[in-house]
Amino acid sequence: MMPDLSQPVIDDPRLLPVLEKVRRRERLSYDDGLALYRSPDLLAVGYMANLVRERLHGNVTFFNVNRHINPTDVCVASCKLCAFGKKVRDPKAYTMSLEDVWARAAQGVSEAVTEFHIVGGLHPELTVDWYCEMLRGLKQRFPQVHLKAFTMVEIAYFAKRFKLSAEEVLRRLRDAGMDSMPGGGAEIFSERVRRIICDHKIDGGEWLEIAAMAHRMGIKSNCTMLYGHIENEEDRADHLVRLRAVQDETGGFVTYIPLAFHPDNTPLEHVPKTTGFADLKNIAVARLLLDNIPHIKAYWVMMTPKIAQVAQRFGADDIDGTVVEEKIYHDAGAETSQGLRRGELLRLIRAAGREPVERDTAYNRVERSESTFEILV
Repeated sequence: MMPDLSQPVIDDPRLLPVLEKVRRRERLSYDDGLALYRSPDLLAVGYMANLVRERLHGNVTFFNVNRHINPTDVCVASCKLCAFGKKVRDPKAYTMSLEDVWARAAQGVSEAVTEFHIVGGLHPELTVDWYCEMLRGLKQRFPQVHLKAFTMVEIAYFAKRFKLSAEEVLRRLRDAGMDSMPGGGAEIFSERVRRIICDHKIDGGEWLEIAAMAHRMGIKSNCTMLYGHIENEEDRADHLVRLRAVQDETGGFVTYIPLAFHPDNTPLEHVPKTTGFADLKNIAVARLLLDNIPHIKAYWVMMTPKIAQVAQRFGADDIDGTVVEEKIYHDAGAETSQGLRRGELLRLIRAAGREPVERDTAYNRVERSESTFEILV
């Protein structure tokens, strides 16, 4: 008798009740998340995640044409997970002038960029007014480009440094042109872990509070989790459940991005790099637990284009964008390219058996004319 190929082979019996919940479209619990993280049956976890992914997005994989801008790497924090930040007197440190930022942005417009992704170090001298002027200048020069700028950590730092409320900082930046926020700086919400890897940053509760505050002000954001350092399965499941709780309240998270830790050139360089197994597991578990966050991104810069391709069958529906000159993770030893052209992203997605759809930051489809298409490919 021929086997029934429509039924998955589940080698780990702990996953059977989870599979039944997925089929019934029931919310998974924290304990379910632990079972998923602890299971060695990656294919079964991936099968379930792909069921949910295709339920939501069919055969589509999203990408965008974006550019990263990091105005400064000067940072008052000394996080053990970071190879990007430098002290103000470090001869290798840099801080762009406003004109430099605007000129750097202009270099990408010929590629029909729809988004500038702007994050940097916690600079002790740059002011909120400086950042507002930066945003206004970008909006004046590139009104069609969405400005995704400043993490919750940066907002908290601006508020403390200039004796303002976080709400006032958000209001000023929003009014100056900030359209949405990236999801960086969340790292892992476990206080035990944060005390070791990023004790100079706000705690997990504050990160979530600022995210919720931004959402209530009409500012959408992404969210992240840094994995593959000293955290455990309990920390990861807790992190995802806490993100889900905020999303239940605000609905403001657009995309979740699991970020693989890159240890090179950090005080944690003794930690081994993540494996493809771990990268795919974190994508898949996120898709299963985060039932209220629309999109899961496989960030090719951190997990390599090849793993990001495979991830499109393990729960991811987004592969990020062209990026162009990514600094933060390359300073930590990322060996991927600093940018991919639009045509390369199209080929990656099609080779993964998915249908590429170019999007803007809000996941509206971007239609290109044939002449524009030829230029971008």
